Parts: sequence; structure tokens; C-alpha cells
Amino acid sequence: MSSKTNRAIDQAAAEGRAQGLDTGWAVSGYLISGMIAYGGIGWLIGRAVHVALLFPLGMLAGLAFSIGFIIYRYGKQGSVARPPRKEMTGDR
Repeated sequence: MSSKTNRAIDQAAAEGRAQGLDTGWAVSGYLISGMIAYGGIGWLIGRAVHVALLFPLGMLAGLAFSIGFIIYRYGKQGSVARPPRKEMTGDR
């Protein structure tokens, strides 16, 4: 192999790793921001109605919504398409 080919392979591998890191940071950001946003909403409502339990419930709701959004957004990447099922014909 020539040095140009090796450089091209190394560059493609580095770009793939960088894209994976980018996805990881985005997922972490969604999880943290969901907990902060919904936890903050729960904290504000909890202070207004004097129910301290709304803060942790808001954080859990934010985490659940974030996980759902992550699955919706990134769940179909790299999924393997299944071949269609063949229908059985005739008598059994």
C-alpha cells in the first residue's frame, strides 16, 4: 500500500471516531439538559404548591423524556433491515 492510501485510511478512521464522540456528547447533553429543565420546572411548581416531591419527580420525568428522544433520534442508526417474510401457501 502506498503512503497516500494509509493516510486516507487513517483519516477516515479518525473522522469515524470523531463522529462517535460527537454523538456521545450530544446524548450526554440531552440527558443532562432534560433533567435540568424538567427538574427546574418541578422545583418551581413544588415551591409554589409546597410539595418538595415534585423536584425529583420532574428530574425523573426529564430523564425519561430525554431517553425517549434519544431512542427516537439515534435508535434507527445502524439498524439492520430484515428481509420480508415469505407467506406460506397451500394446505398444511
